[in-house]
Amino acid sequence: MAKERGRPATSTVLWDGVRRLLADAAGGEGAAAPGAPLSVVDLGGGTGGLAVRVAALGHDVVVVDPSPDALAALERRTAEAGLAGRVRPVQGDATELADLLPAGSVDVLLCHGVLEVVDDPSAALRAARATLRPGGLLSLLVAQWPATVLARVLAGQLAQALQALSGPEHRWSGTDPLHRRFDRASATELAEAAGFTVTAVEGTRTFGELVPPSRAEAEQDVALLRELEARAARSPELLALSAHLHLHARR
Repeated sequence: MAKERGRPATSTVLWDGVRRLLADAAGGEGAAAPGAPLSVVDLGGGTGGLAVRVAALGHDVVVVDPSPDALAALERRTAEAGLAGRVRPVQGDATELADLLPAGSVDVLLCHGVLEVVDDPSAALRAARATLRPGGLLSLLVAQWPATVLARVLAGQLAQALQALSGPEHRWSGTDPLHRRFDRASATELAEAAGFTVTAVEGTRTFGELVPPSRAEAEQDVALLRELEARAARSPELLALSAHLHLHARR
């Protein structure tokens, strides 16, 4: 799960958004019978931090990831959680989805932290769309560049901030682990070009990257930070400050 990396789970905004999207899929046109498990794919799901939580809600999850080590860790995690029958690991990447999954067989596809690292984001989204049933839903999480610029300025890395602001892919240097970053307009345009209809855009980690770890871990501040994150998630004025954007989209 592209999540509170290196920080405590002070924000539940992303998970709340995923749960709402799953509920929408369960009640949408073409959905399975009420109460029936959804067919969910977690693309690039790694060791299963998100997949296990989705499976615990009663859904069937396929985790597609290129790393055999991550998938081995996923199998251990699901076994420990008693969910091995609900989570299936599949080795592969976004470009191989058509060979790994039947077309039109998936109710919900989770694509979190994937478009930033694949060679061709457009091809990845087209492949994702092909696996979804008509009316199926996409949960798309992408890193956002304005927050990176701000974080680099606050860290005193002004040259890196300028490069992230000015470069076409919004990378802060040649050693940046991400190949690209997005903003609301570019992420929405990419999803729509692949044939999706974007139904909601929310921000995640709006303040979590800015709060010192000592404050983020302080008991008296955790509840306040969670409330701030929840309110900021849907604020148009604050959306540009979010470290990640969570797009809900329909096939």
